[in-house]
Amino acid sequence: MATLPDELCEVTAKHGSAPVAVIDIGTTSIRMAIAEIDPDGNVRTLDTLSQTVNLGKDTFTSGQIKKSTIEDCVRVLKVYRQKLEEYGIDDPEHIRVIATSAVREARNRLAFLDRVFIATGIEVEPLEEAEVNGFTYLGIRPFLESEPSLLSSQTIVIEVGGGSTEILVVKRGDVVFAQTYRLGALRLKQTLERYRAPESKQRGIMEGQIERTIEEFRHDIIPAGQLEMIALGGDIRFATRQLIPDWDTSSLARIPVTALEKLTDELLALSVDEIVRRFHLSFADAETVGPALLAYVQLAQAVGLTNLVVTDTNLRDGLLQNFAAQHAWMEEFSKQVLRSTIDLGRKFDFDENHAKHVAMLAKSLFSQLQEEHQLDAHFELILHVAALLHEIGNYISMRSRHKHSMYLIQNSELFGLGQRNLLLVALVARYHRRASPQPRHDGYSRLSREERVTVSKLAAILRIAVALDTSRSQRIHEVQCSIEKGRLLIAIPNIEDLSLEQLEVTQNASLVEEVFGLQVLLRTIQN
Repeated sequence: MATLPDELCEVTAKHGSAPVAVIDIGTTSIRMAIAEIDPDGNVRTLDTLSQTVNLGKDTFTSGQIKKSTIEDCVRVLKVYRQKLEEYGIDDPEHIRVIATSAVREARNRLAFLDRVFIATGIEVEPLEEAEVNGFTYLGIRPFLESEPSLLSSQTIVIEVGGGSTEILVVKRGDVVFAQTYRLGALRLKQTLERYRAPESKQRGIMEGQIERTIEEFRHDIIPAGQLEMIALGGDIRFATRQLIPDWDTSSLARIPVTALEKLTDELLALSVDEIVRRFHLSFADAETVGPALLAYVQLAQAVGLTNLVVTDTNLRDGLLQNFAAQHAWMEEFSKQVLRSTIDLGRKFDFDENHAKHVAMLAKSLFSQLQEEHQLDAHFELILHVAALLHEIGNYISMRSRHKHSMYLIQNSELFGLGQRNLLLVALVARYHRRASPQPRHDGYSRLSREERVTVSKLAAILRIAVALDTSRSQRIHEVQCSIEKGRLLIAIPNIEDLSLEQLEVTQNASLVEEVFGLQVLLRTIQN
């Protein structure tokens, strides 16, 4: 059963349901979903709104968002703010506003975010690609679990957006691959306009761009065994409604790739004005629907599929599910992040037994020292990932391996963790040995004060965990922590000789003393 966050529990206890809202500032439009969440964590959508705003056209053409477009966004968000007030949603904890590639890639994104906040009081959170992958997985997971054929096969989840194409590969419920490619329907249109391509050449140019992405995908992963493809996105939903007019959007639809190709050919042969008139699409949607469907067709054909599975799920559904099942989602999200982490460690030939044991000890220390560090479960995950990867720098060189670990982590991709979280992981791993964090250190100097303190706390815990397995024998399986007279006492059951571990702890405890003001002492106890 899903567990609601504390603040939502208070609302549901009084009123029986908690109203929440999510707003997605996308490439071609700003969309809002308002829903209520009952005490069991079930989501019921109350209202949806969508307004066309061409952010992507600005960003992908000039690299920044025009002032006029920013003001268009402000006007839309003011209207949405009024709608939220009508539903009685005024607690910032019950509203999440995110932006994707069009805002994230804009050179003036900070000016955009500041202007929106000044005008509306709305905090916009630009989501990084890895974070979008996480919410996409959350949104489609119920469908994977309800369809045995999808759960047992290797399933490619794909969404061709305006600015990028997101691909997840899921096998037996686990994400085995996640990547976002710079292929989007609006980017394709901008490419045609940039080169002023004649009509006779346009399709060939787009096919060439799509084929380059397919080659990248083939290089990243080789599909094997039974294969399915789930397609997400407004363009593929439009196509599905054309091919299956009575589609029940609460269930999955299957469409033949040949039928989709025929519809795509028809759309690409029409002008944007003709598409608007015939299919009653907005001008922005009419511009991108043909290129997007062409990408879906080519990607499906590239892996030999005859049918596509289509779902009505979108990014906002994933965000609402996150509201509804925060605790349950954190567990599932952590599972997928850690799976990705283990895969990365193996890529760099890490000492898996040692890494997993250190991570186990670090997790136990984190839990028992909760009153000292006051960090939430998100940072337990950051510590766990850093513990697993703290020695991958050995792949480059034993000398300065902590710095090499930081470099490899920062320049790798982990499912669900954006660049900011990767930086935290990299720094915690970097400080598992040698010098304490210093203001002049690369990366650390870019953190806020709160983040700097968090890194120091986590690194201090990681140092103790590493010291406890200094023999690499994994002989310490349990630790019992207590605070007495300014000392952190760590009791180790049923281990008689702790001299090696005590020496290592003594040499690595300086950061614990700096951060927590505690001396560290090991002692053995007999159970």
